[in-house]
Amino acid sequence: MKILLLEPYFGGSHGLFLQGLQQHLPYDFDLLTLPARKWKWRLRLAGPYFAEQLNKQDPGKQYDRILCSSFVDVAAFRSLVDRQFQQIPLYTYFHENQFAYPVQKEDERDFHFGLTNLTTALASDRIGFNTQYNLQTFLAGVEKILKICPDMKLAGAIDRIKEKTTIVYPGIDFSGFPEPDTCTSDSGSPPVIVWNHRWEHDKNPEYFFETFFKLDKQNIDFRLIIVGQSFQRKPAVFDEARKKLAHKTLHFGYVESREEYIKLLCKADIVVSTARHEFYGISVIEAVRAGCYPLLPARLSYPELFPAEYLYGDGELFSRLKALLEYPVRLDRPRTKPLTECFSWPVLKKKYLEWFEGYSRTV
Repeated sequence: MKILLLEPYFGGSHGLFLQGLQQHLPYDFDLLTLPARKWKWRLRLAGPYFAEQLNKQDPGKQYDRILCSSFVDVAAFRSLVDRQFQQIPLYTYFHENQFAYPVQKEDERDFHFGLTNLTTALASDRIGFNTQYNLQTFLAGVEKILKICPDMKLAGAIDRIKEKTTIVYPGIDFSGFPEPDTCTSDSGSPPVIVWNHRWEHDKNPEYFFETFFKLDKQNIDFRLIIVGQSFQRKPAVFDEARKKLAHKTLHFGYVESREEYIKLLCKADIVVSTARHEFYGISVIEAVRAGCYPLLPARLSYPELFPAEYLYGDGELFSRLKALLEYPVRLDRPRTKPLTECFSWPVLKKKYLEWFEGYSRTV
């Protein structure tokens, strides 16, 4: 099978996903990509742009499937691409959806991006969502916006989308990780907590660090490893925490080397998320694979991915952390493999084969 991959935001989790497909699936892939920047422009114009690029190719070139990310306006793409490509089964994979994607203020949300996601779903032959949470928030957004629309209700749209949708996790490559029982923190040392998320407001670093400022004031011992991608503009709390928690910090800053990143994860005992937004959770899954006990909000995608014992409710983070730090009940590291193996490419490969090969025009 020959598959054309269209990705206008080729970087981060989107790039890793396509690399995993190429590495683990027995298909022949061609790629048309753009760098991971200016996402609003990508969502507006990537469909027409890729149609133009494809129309310039050798007319004899044949594909069995086309796979787009949700940053492609599939309805525009299909209307503008040459007829020979219009007939190819077209798949769309939603890493995120624009109805639930975080904005600084809700009244600034541009619902045209959500509408583009809707027409993309309607124009696709098959749809993949990375979690049930992602699908549920997408469908809730569709329902809400169709209620707002005065006299064009698109009857049956939600049912049509559901019928052609599959939940399929993006695979994670654990090949660089040591076996969980070989990841051991220093015996007798204070528990080490890792932050390995993007340094942005939607990950709620203010809540994370305020919790540790409070723990430190109560003379509760711990150590911190702070990694994750940072940007030119980052929340001010990171600079504040670098100073206030310097005496507790083993590492503070982004690491380029994946090998070094994995080594840092293996030094930690607990991974904490305070996210306001999470459609999946690759960084948490990686930390758990390295032996960390996950302490995660009981919402977003997390209840779908981890048992309830690892989830905390609103306002519970301080008390849960204090209990773990004062009486460390650390995750049995060999258990981390069963918790994460379902997210590995070797396990998910069969699901992807079924997804790509199970298409029929009756869907």
